[in-house]
Amino acid sequence: MTRNRVPLGILDLVPVVSGSDAGRALCNAMDLVQVAEQLGYRRYWFAEHHLNSGVAGSAPALLIAMAGAATDHIRLGSGGVQSGHRTALSVVEEFGLLDAMHPGRIDLGIGRSGGRTFFKDKLERSDGKGAGGEQPVRRDRYTDNGLLIPVAPSLRHLAGAPRIALTAQMLQQEGAKSADYGDLVGDILGLLDGSYRSHAGLDPHPVPGAGARVEPWILGSSPGESAEVAGRLGLRFAASYHISPATALSAARAYREAFVPSADLERPYLAVSADVVVGPDDETARQVAAGYAEWVRSIRCGEGAIPFPDPVEATRRHWTPEDEALVHDRVASQIVGSPGTVVEGLARLQEATAADELIVTTITHSHQDRVRSYALLAHEWTHQLDEGAEVDMADQLSASERR
Repeated sequence: MTRNRVPLGILDLVPVVSGSDAGRALCNAMDLVQVAEQLGYRRYWFAEHHLNSGVAGSAPALLIAMAGAATDHIRLGSGGVQSGHRTALSVVEEFGLLDAMHPGRIDLGIGRSGGRTFFKDKLERSDGKGAGGEQPVRRDRYTDNGLLIPVAPSLRHLAGAPRIALTAQMLQQEGAKSADYGDLVGDILGLLDGSYRSHAGLDPHPVPGAGARVEPWILGSSPGESAEVAGRLGLRFAASYHISPATALSAARAYREAFVPSADLERPYLAVSADVVVGPDDETARQVAAGYAEWVRSIRCGEGAIPFPDPVEATRRHWTPEDEALVHDRVASQIVGSPGTVVEGLARLQEATAADELIVTTITHSHQDRVRSYALLAHEWTHQLDEGAEVDMADQLSASERR
C-alpha cells in the first residue's frame, strides 16, 4: 500500500492501571511526553475525563503546563476541553496563560461534551441510532481499501447512568445553562483575536489570552454540530475513529462539505484518531492489549473507566454475548500487532479519510510496554528501522526506564 507519511500525534488519557495510583500515572505521562518529543511525534494532547477511577486526566491545562516544563518543542494541547461546563473567558484565559508560558506550542482542542443534559439529550435523541443520530451500519463492513467500519451499538442505557448525571451535576452550578456550542467557539475565537465585543460594545481584552498564538481545533465523532462548526468557522477538525469508528468517516466528510476558508486556514485540515498497540510481533501485541475490552466495557456500562486491567486478570473474565456486542466496535477497530501490521492499519485509515495527521492513543498495563509501542510505531512509520535507528530506540527505552 502506498503510504502518505503524515505526521503522528498522541492522545493521552493518563491511565491509572490496576495495582497503581494517580501519582504514578502522572509520572508515566511526563516520561512518555519526553519520549514522544525525542521520537518526533508532532503533538501530544491530554483528554479531559471526570470521576473515572482509571483515568487521571481531569485537568488538561494543568497537564499541559507540567508537560511544557518537561519538554522543549513538541506541541501540547487538549483533546479536548469539555465545553459544556466552561465559559469562553475561562478557556481563553487558561490557554492564554499556557501560551505565555510556552509560546507557539499550544493547541486548544474544544469538545462539545459536558453540561447537565449533554449526554442525556444526545443519547435519547439517538433512539438506537449511531453517534449524532446517524443510522448505524447494520453489519460490519469494509471500505474499498480494507478499513473496518464496525456496527455501532446502542448506548441509550447511558442516558440514565447515575455516574454520568452526577459528573454533570458536580461540574456545573445549579441552574447554569451550557452555551450554544457554535456561539461559544465563536466567542473563544473573538477573545483570542481581539474581535469580541460585549453587548455594550466593550472589548474585554483578556490578559493573558488576547493575541495568544494557540491553535484552535474542534473535536468530534459524528457528522453533527461539531463537524459543521469546524467547517463553517474554517478550523482544524479531529475526527475520533477510536471513539466512534462507525461514524468517523462521515464526520470527516461532513466537515469537508461545510468548510469555509478562514484567515487561518485556506483548506480543510483533518486529524483522525485511532487506538493502537504495537509489539515486536502480532502475538505479543495481542497479549499486551488484552485488558482493553474489559476497560471499554466499564465505560460503556456507565460505571466509568476502571483501572486498566492486567492482561492476566483480563483473560479470567467471563464474557456474555451482550458484553461482546457492547464493546465489539471499539475492540474490532483497535489496531494491534507488529510494527508492520499497525502501520498498514494506520495507512488504511489515513487513505480512507485523507487525513492530514493521525492521532494515536495507546493504553497498556505496563508503562514500558506503552513506551515501546510508541517507539516501535514511530520508527516503522518513518522508515527509520535501520541499524542506527534501532540503537536510538533502545537508548530511548533505556532512558525511560531510568526516569
